[in-house]
Amino acid sequence: MFQRDATPRRRPAFNNPYLSAQVLPYYNYNHRCLEGANSYHVRDKERLPPYVWKPKPPTSTVVPPQTPIITNGRKRQNNDYSTHAVKRQRLDSSPHPSLASTYIRTTQPPHYPNPAESSRSSLVGPDHFFPGPPSYPHPQVVSVPESSNSLQLYAKDKLSSQMVELFEACQQQSSDLERKEVLRSQLQQEILQFYAVARLYLTGSSMNGLGCRSSDADLCLVITANKRPDPISVLSRLKRAFGSLSYIERIQLIRAKVPILRFRKKGSDLEFDLNINNTVGIRNTFLLRSYAHADVRVRPLILVIKKWARHHQINDASKGTLSSYTLVLMVLHFLQTLKEPVLPSLQRDYPDCFNPFMNIDMVPEGPKHVPPYISRNQSSLGELLLGFLRYYATQFSWDKQVISVREAATFPRTNSHEWKNKFICVEEPFERNNVARAVHEKLKFEIIKAQFAESCRILHARKDLNSILPVRTVIAKELSRR
Repeated sequence: MFQRDATPRRRPAFNNPYLSAQVLPYYNYNHRCLEGANSYHVRDKERLPPYVWKPKPPTSTVVPPQTPIITNGRKRQNNDYSTHAVKRQRLDSSPHPSLASTYIRTTQPPHYPNPAESSRSSLVGPDHFFPGPPSYPHPQVVSVPESSNSLQLYAKDKLSSQMVELFEACQQQSSDLERKEVLRSQLQQEILQFYAVARLYLTGSSMNGLGCRSSDADLCLVITANKRPDPISVLSRLKRAFGSLSYIERIQLIRAKVPILRFRKKGSDLEFDLNINNTVGIRNTFLLRSYAHADVRVRPLILVIKKWARHHQINDASKGTLSSYTLVLMVLHFLQTLKEPVLPSLQRDYPDCFNPFMNIDMVPEGPKHVPPYISRNQSSLGELLLGFLRYYATQFSWDKQVISVREAATFPRTNSHEWKNKFICVEEPFERNNVARAVHEKLKFEIIKAQFAESCRILHARKDLNSILPVRTVIAKELSRR
């Protein structure tokens, strides 16, 4: 069923004219005033979406069929997408909700010669080389199933239904995101007293659409300066300053490869990790967000796989296993390389929209210029989960291949420092280093491989999610944290 095509394609070059910033009513990432960083106006809590995607109307004169979109078993009464109609994260939360069930990408942007590229994009200060992305033409209209954007279309069997149940219970809600944003906004004001040109960004799973209700929050403090600020010095100063704040507690400085300041919102178990100028985290937040909303099956599949990996203790980079980011890239790679792909390579097909040198304030603008993508792959959620386990249990060559979401392919290992003598090789889409380097012990690597094989065998035989993951227990644990 899951035949694969991993043939790499030619990559277009960067060619992006300047795109002026717009003022957004909610999360204003491309701000032009310091107090507007990441800000929104809470007129009505129930209206708050995590980020507003507003594509330009299609240029085609063909009128889409007037079929209401089914979300969680209820019909939207108005076919025109409105940001004010968004009450919570929905199962069909596509970047282009009004278009996704009608259009399919049939044309590609022009290809250009390959430019010289850098292996690092996590820059300090303003990332100013390419200010913003261009707009690509909208695709032609073709016939696709009317309910292709409904998750229920892919959940007609027991296993798939269990996956939907777990996803609906555990996915991050608007209220969860609001709590994180309120604290981010408060900290932004505190930080401005010490660093007048600093901007604080909410990143990671909280913003990319792949978070759970229990997900912690990642923050990136971007400090623009002529001289590279020392992260430890900045975080030490912030630690002293945060100590006097009444709304956070348990502050600790962690001197990791990327140093972080970890703390909790007082009176809760909501934990924050704050880093300094790790701007690649902002870039990959919006890249993953684009993938998360490109197909309705992506978010449930990733959530279930993360819960499965956590349950079997292979999802903790601090203990030498897979980080959540690595797992997500592994899932995206699998979905990209099926014979009928569920996902494209957004970086390959729309390089200007995900340019690693784009001004950091313009990064959220990039995905809004990518046309909708509807896969012709009609596999159910359960089939995709089984296929994922089978691929890494029996097909993927751990000792010979490097996973590349950037290219929607694998490429052979070389003797470079990044790939030599590594057990698992997964390329970071922007920095192009190995995000699976935490797996550095052979024993842990063998445990990971064995778990893929065992879960694949059991799930193939029983077709019951409870056979590899206690669904009710996981849901109860998730809800108990919030």
